[in-house]
Amino acid sequence: MIPERSRKFLQALLILFVVSGCAAPVQAPPTSLDSTVALDLYSTSTPTPFQPVANTPLPTPLPTKTPTPLPTSTPLPTYTPLPPTRMPAAETDQASYIFLVDLDYANHQLAIDETIQYPNQTGEQLNTLVLAVEPNRWMGVFRLNQLSVDGLETNDYSLVDGRMEVILANPLAVGDSLNLKLDYDLYLPWNGADQIFGYNNWQINVVDWYPFIVPHVSGTGWLLYEPASVGEHLVMDSVDFDVTILQSNGSTDLSIAANAPAELVGNGIRYRLSGARTFVFSASNGYVTSSATVGDVTVTSYYAEGNKKAGEAILNATVEAIGVFSDVYAPYPYKTLSIVETFYPDGMEYDGLFYLSRSFYDDFDGTLLNNLIMIGIHEAAHQWWFGLVGNDQAMEPWLDEALATYSERIFYERFSPGVDGVWWNFRVNDFQPTGKIDISIYQGGMFRPYTDAVYLRGAKFMENVRTRVGDEVFFAFIRDYATQMGHKIATADDFFRILYSHSSADISDIVATYFQNPH
Repeated sequence: MIPERSRKFLQALLILFVVSGCAAPVQAPPTSLDSTVALDLYSTSTPTPFQPVANTPLPTPLPTKTPTPLPTSTPLPTYTPLPPTRMPAAETDQASYIFLVDLDYANHQLAIDETIQYPNQTGEQLNTLVLAVEPNRWMGVFRLNQLSVDGLETNDYSLVDGRMEVILANPLAVGDSLNLKLDYDLYLPWNGADQIFGYNNWQINVVDWYPFIVPHVSGTGWLLYEPASVGEHLVMDSVDFDVTILQSNGSTDLSIAANAPAELVGNGIRYRLSGARTFVFSASNGYVTSSATVGDVTVTSYYAEGNKKAGEAILNATVEAIGVFSDVYAPYPYKTLSIVETFYPDGMEYDGLFYLSRSFYDDFDGTLLNNLIMIGIHEAAHQWWFGLVGNDQAMEPWLDEALATYSERIFYERFSPGVDGVWWNFRVNDFQPTGKIDISIYQGGMFRPYTDAVYLRGAKFMENVRTRVGDEVFFAFIRDYATQMGHKIATADDFFRILYSHSSADISDIVATYFQNPH
């Protein structure tokens, strides 16, 4: 439960946030909030709870610039990096990714040296390595200058769309390690209205930006998929990151939002992150920031000038969410969490950082049930269900999305009992969702039926299981699931194996209702 002191603190903040523009509630149910707060608990649901109608004009693109090539022979600025120290990790012998990044913000360009220290923990001898290279899906964005394996330059690789396959001259035995080094340039694309990666007039967002070795499953092979019209297709192992960003061409006045603590070192900023799926950052010279702490975790909200009310509201709600989920699931897995406003019309999670649409900030009305708060809580929950506990997001997306959606319900019931009941209608029941929850992103079809099945019906499945087995068993199971599968890639079999170890209750009828495949 949330300490009474913390509850009163957030209640007081919410009172400050509710100043105008909010219709009086119609027979609002009892809540733990002060009765003077006019919460519009019966607000009309947006067309989709995860992809609202955008009413914020996108910025006009800057004039197109011809990328200035960074000659292969031109070295990065002089810099002596600290030793690539392996940070303590949740699992031994996981891969390490070490980067030296020269950021030219004005020209939306990055020159990157990347070293991957990769131990073969697959259980099989490897003759090749398969890497995801998402930036190569855009024409002219990714330019590979050099590739070497254990210090020897090689051209024995293929790179098609988002897939790179490196042929190893010497097969990598089980338990052995190698160093893969890549030298490449990125010319960021204009990110428009439907993607996060790239630049706009206000910021650059550097996500899914580097080549990474995808997970290898014995008997199955490399987990690398093509994008679909819905959902996320990338699957990542838990690894360590050591990233140093240098700023050239007058970029030193930037504010950088990253998913790890910043360390000033020499003429750069160093970030170290242990046991995470991905490293991302965003930069702008227009961010306004607010920060708060919960335990030893620092949470920072990055938002546009004029959005202070909304920026601080999601900051404080996220602080409370970290407290709730750390109590219910497992301790928050990182040292920082960044919340970044962007023009993307939805929310998107990464380890230690998530993005929220500017339209959520513009439409924020000071209530608990609105897109800024609800989707913000959803993305915060992904720090456990995606970050800590990974899964195959392409083939079993329900494992993180159903749990993240149901985490909203847990947040509301713990923070403000009574509101969670209205949340069910606002978020789930108003959409009358149908469909089986264990579909892949390739079976999802359009956004609405995919979301209805995986997110909304997924939350209903979790509620049905909780009701059947009881709260004590349910939350013991969830904690055990987070502990056993932390820093691993969980499967549906893992989910049900751990559930059945906690309860002998017959849930076959529930599974038959929500799943196309029995468990």
